[in-house]
Amino acid sequence: MTIHAINHVQLAFPAGQEAAIRHFYTDLLGLTELGFTTGPALRFNAGGQRLDLLPASAWQPPSALPHLAFEVTDLPRLRARLLGASLALDESRPLPGHLRFYAQDPAGNQLEFLQPEPSGAAA
Repeated sequence: MTIHAINHVQLAFPAGQEAAIRHFYTDLLGLTELGFTTGPALRFNAGGQRLDLLPASAWQPPSALPHLAFEVTDLPRLRARLLGASLALDESRPLPGHLRFYAQDPAGNQLEFLQPEPSGAAA
């Protein structure tokens, strides 16, 4: 047996915030919502992986430690889109050889966005 991929990641959000979650993940991040669903989950395609977001009636904001990291192309364009939507970005944690920032989705889930530097130089 060999584990060869992550099938999906599951995050929670407060029940009733479906519109805000859809707007963030489709309009701001550009992910495609998957049409199949059983139950209240919202599912999005992230490259070859799936991101499931489930409403929780007893939801509590997550701590800043656990997070989901997206490797992206054209990180400056995504950065401008998120700033244009008045989202706060955390750019205080450089990673050598990468462009990187953190943001939170409408539920407070910590998300990391990074892109390798073509030259391999520090961001």
